Amino acid sequence: MLPESIELEVVTPQRHVLQETVKSVEIPGKEGYLGILPGHAPLITELGIGVLEYRNNTETRYLTVIEGYAEVLPDRVIVLAEISERAEEIDVQRTRQALDRAKAEVAKADVREPEWERATLALQRALVRLQAAAKTGAPGAHE
Repeated sequence: MLPESIELEVVTPQRHVLQETVKSVEIPGKEGYLGILPGHAPLITELGIGVLEYRNNTETRYLTVIEGYAEVLPDRVIVLAEISERAEEIDVQRTRQALDRAKAEVAKADVREPEWERATLALQRALVRLQAAAKTGAPGAHE
């Protein structure tokens, strides 16, 4: 018999972000998004940078995920992310400032320099944070 729900757990090196029983999960894999329903075949996947979406009976919630790994079992998904935060925790004004700084750094950094790689990651992180905040309807999160 297939399980009717999924136990979703999201952990970073800094903190335990989430533990909740959900109906479905969509995670940002390295090669694209992966939809998971109860009874999914077991797998381990590398995560990219994106928005993790999960649904319970009545609402959809969002988290940012910045790289890491996920283990999927028929009744459980464990996300071990480098960085993750709940969309409602995102400070939109600070994120916009970080986005502006990252754009300026990318524009001036030499492609061969490690600064360019750091700036590009900062740019991706700011964009995904704004994307997650926008999904919650946060003011100022839309361009």
